[in-house]
Amino acid sequence: MTTTAPSPRTERGRQAGGPELPPPRGELSEAVIDRLRGRAGALPGDRVAEAADPYGEDLQLALHLGYELHYRGFAGVPDDAEWDLGLLGLRARLEARFEAALRAACGRSPDPAEVFDSLLTEHDDGRGVSHYLVRHGTLEQLREHAVLRSVYQLREADPHLWVVPRLQGRAKAGMMTVQYDEYGCGRAERMHARLYAELLTDLGLDPAYGHYLPAVGAPALATANLMSLFGLHRSRRGALVGHFAVLEITSSPAASRLVAALRRAGAGEAAVRFYDEHVEADAVHEQLVRHEVVTPLLAEEPDLAADLAFGADATVLLEDWFADSVTRAWESGATALRARLDDVRPEAPPDEQPDVRPEAPPDVRPEPDVQPDVRPTGQRAGSPAAGRDRS
Repeated sequence: MTTTAPSPRTERGRQAGGPELPPPRGELSEAVIDRLRGRAGALPGDRVAEAADPYGEDLQLALHLGYELHYRGFAGVPDDAEWDLGLLGLRARLEARFEAALRAACGRSPDPAEVFDSLLTEHDDGRGVSHYLVRHGTLEQLREHAVLRSVYQLREADPHLWVVPRLQGRAKAGMMTVQYDEYGCGRAERMHARLYAELLTDLGLDPAYGHYLPAVGAPALATANLMSLFGLHRSRRGALVGHFAVLEITSSPAASRLVAALRRAGAGEAAVRFYDEHVEADAVHEQLVRHEVVTPLLAEEPDLAADLAFGADATVLLEDWFADSVTRAWESGATALRARLDDVRPEAPPDEQPDVRPEAPPDVRPEPDVQPDVRPTGQRAGSPAAGRDRS
């Protein structure tokens, strides 16, 4: 295990061009940020990690920070921080805490076909973010939703690509067929992450990757962290395919509602284009994933069935938590964000840090106000909760 933090500049690591580090949200995320800043200090041990709330702001932000090192990294943090053994060890302990909570909430994994079949029918009283927005949503709530999803959508398909070298035959070919669409069929201007950046711009938001991280709470972070948890581990390749299948099965109806909500609110064509692209494409992808990825994968590796079902079930669980947290905030007249959009600020660099940091930065709502009483419920994918979208 390494005992020193990575230097801001090393021979092997260059200055990263990613987003600025966000303010911490507790002991775990503060320790990770300090490490990435090159400050001295020990990382939290097993006792702290095991006592952390697996769905809490601190653990979810700490996980996001660790995972982001495998994507674009952070400004001022060297590339080789990705392989800091101390950070990897802490991330492994937090992953174990998070996954154990998910498995306990999901219970015994059912047959994958049962999970997917339950998602094909939408109930008339369906709940979810897109259901709320198409019925009641304001332009400001659509902007909040865009911010909350930006952590995932600005790197939309990247975590799923990690499964490609872990598949073979028809399953690999099927996965690449779908991913080819996600990356614009070879046209950079049609890549879905690029279209989402244009959606943000059209809504008067900053399209920079990672800009709104300080405003995004644990429910949205958890949905993105789940993809990285599954994607970075070969042993979770079945779970990642299950996650991917749920998103493709449920995306098209939700996208259609968001198109209608954006048009009703007076959003521009660039904002509408992102979801309009998903209405038809994901209807096709749903069939491709089920018949050209899931079916051949299980034929080749039938022992992956339980993990594939767990991945699907955990996706439903966290997406329903996200939907509950957002819609409850809006129904009560509150914001679904942790910070006002105009007040989003990264953590100050070391030479600008005050001698005493306030316990709660003024532009961040304290955790009790972010999510006081909503946690994943453990409701199964075949329950009425399946009528909610995964928008």
